Amino acid sequence: MKIDQKFDFPTDVDRAINMQEKLRHKVIAEDQFGAIKYVAGVDVGYSNDDKITQAAVAVLNFPELELKEQAIAQRPTSFPYIPGLLSFREIPAILDALEKLNIIPDLLLCDGQGLIHPRRFGVACHLGVLVNIPSIGVAKSHYIGKHDVVGLEKGNWQPLIDEEEVIGAVLRSRTGVKQIYVSTGHKISLITAINYVLKCTPKYRLPETTRWADKLASNILIE
Repeated sequence: MKIDQKFDFPTDVDRAINMQEKLRHKVIAEDQFGAIKYVAGVDVGYSNDDKITQAAVAVLNFPELELKEQAIAQRPTSFPYIPGLLSFREIPAILDALEKLNIIPDLLLCDGQGLIHPRRFGVACHLGVLVNIPSIGVAKSHYIGKHDVVGLEKGNWQPLIDEEEVIGAVLRSRTGVKQIYVSTGHKISLITAINYVLKCTPKYRLPETTRWADKLASNILIE
């Protein structure tokens, strides 16, 4: 996958926040894509006391969800762990991994937030805007916003609301298991994002894309 542009990633907090404020207006929260033939999971892990960032991308065909390609990239960690600014810590290595792919994904499922973010610009938004690929944020834990109780059956969901704005969905991806948090990243509506997450989650709590990417990012780290 060729990424034509080289992006600037600030290493200080003020510049990072300013960049988010500038780029968040580029997010498209409606469906702008064609047929989905390949879905990709994106995840990041760390080693050497967080000095090394390792990004992994797993590409699966859709709707079969069979692994077709994988890529891993490592680079020195260049940004501290600061909630709300994780994309500046993670995306440089993610871009390195994406560049190794022969298959260009039609949809990215990121292990993290999209519009569920104080500035409505989580890692799924940031990555989607930079590479111009539809993207979804699929997070395992609550970050911001309030919601009503979610039914226990798979497919039940409630809107996640922050400052009177719907920023995502709290989704029951498997009956009786802990909920997950789904949000628009780029070029996809919330309802469509929920539908694709459910289609990518046939057996377990997390999408198959996330499960594959997590294994790659976490289990093959530099010692």
